[in-house]
Amino acid sequence: MAMREDRSRPLRVCVDARLVSGEWGGVEQVIIGLADALSQLEDGDEEYLFLVNAGHTAWLEPFLSGHCSLLMSSPPPAQPRPAGLLGAARGLVRASVPRPIRAAIRSRRPRPYYLPETDGSIERASVDVMHFPMQVGFQTDVPTIYAPHDLQHLHLPQLFSAAAIARRETQYRALCERASIVTVMSSWGRDDIIAQYGLPPEKVRVVPWSGAIEAYDLPTESQIAAARDRLALPERFALYPAKVWPHKNHLRLVAALKLLRERGVDVPVILTGDQPGAEVPVLAEAEDLGVADLVHFVGFVTSAELVALYRMARIMVFPSLFEGWGLPVVEAMSAGLPVACSNVTCLPAVTAGAAELFDPADTAAIAAAIARVWLDDRLRERLIADGRARAACFSWDHTARIFRACYRMLGNRELTAEDRALLDAPPIS
Repeated sequence: MAMREDRSRPLRVCVDARLVSGEWGGVEQVIIGLADALSQLEDGDEEYLFLVNAGHTAWLEPFLSGHCSLLMSSPPPAQPRPAGLLGAARGLVRASVPRPIRAAIRSRRPRPYYLPETDGSIERASVDVMHFPMQVGFQTDVPTIYAPHDLQHLHLPQLFSAAAIARRETQYRALCERASIVTVMSSWGRDDIIAQYGLPPEKVRVVPWSGAIEAYDLPTESQIAAARDRLALPERFALYPAKVWPHKNHLRLVAALKLLRERGVDVPVILTGDQPGAEVPVLAEAEDLGVADLVHFVGFVTSAELVALYRMARIMVFPSLFEGWGLPVVEAMSAGLPVACSNVTCLPAVTAGAAELFDPADTAAIAAAIARVWLDDRLRERLIADGRARAACFSWDHTARIFRACYRMLGNRELTAEDRALLDAPPIS
């Protein structure tokens, strides 16, 4: 790779943070954790720009300091609506086309997805390296790092529409192809993306995440009490912080609560996340099974409330069918909250014996694992100790330093001994 002509100035890195708070689940927490950790790095002269959309910056600004700042994205130009038979003459079509043909039109193949071009924001800012941590991205000649997170749509296609699968496949493959480095969070994820997409092994790096609660202030006792009052929390409860996406397996969790009640064990569960109506089928199922009083959706919670929930909960239950990392599991272990979680994908390696594992497709197994952690104080004490020890293996400082080594490598900057050691080290997940 040729030397860049501007090596004398600080390396300028841009991180894509164009999201609306509350809509991206754990990805928002990941960007907060990375921003906070990069802000704390004082032993380098890099500049970090976080690409954001105007009006959606408040969630990130408190965590930016030092060499980190915001870069506003230019809004995309309005696209004219395509004319044609199904556009301007839609009413005529409905009136004149026979019903079977209209049904065939509705079931036509999804429109092709086109990877958007850069809006020029990063080029005007003289960015040297572009980091896409959100699965989305755009075309640019700037060297890029891309994080596809996971290939769930290939493993659980029944949970996705044909259009969603086509979009993901086109988007993920194009961004992986264009990226200089593809990052995943675990060795399981690395093996999977190499096998599924045929990527060169040397292009794919494991960069583990940590919990965003590292960046949050510990809540005071009064804040904890306020959170308990506002969220109307029961005295003892299990916590599952996850949006109601199909792979999060909420319906089997509800069924497990029914099995537990039949055995005389009531376990209230607090469910967080901005749901916009997705919780309705879960609540209906809970009503049908007679456990509606145990299922509590509290919606989007603030960072202080999230940490308070980790402090107040008795256990974390995590019945997900598929994970590229399992951020809440790491956060729970770090907070001293014992975990019962799925035994799928990367989760056994991430927890490394510090969680009670179960088959998420087996409702009885979910119920049994919850009961063990809920009722057995000795098991809870072991899981708390082992979980804290395992969580100590992960930190956003460590993650930020690995990414900085990658940034420096792509920017043709001299690597320190620490950079080389981080790039050469075997993965810890």
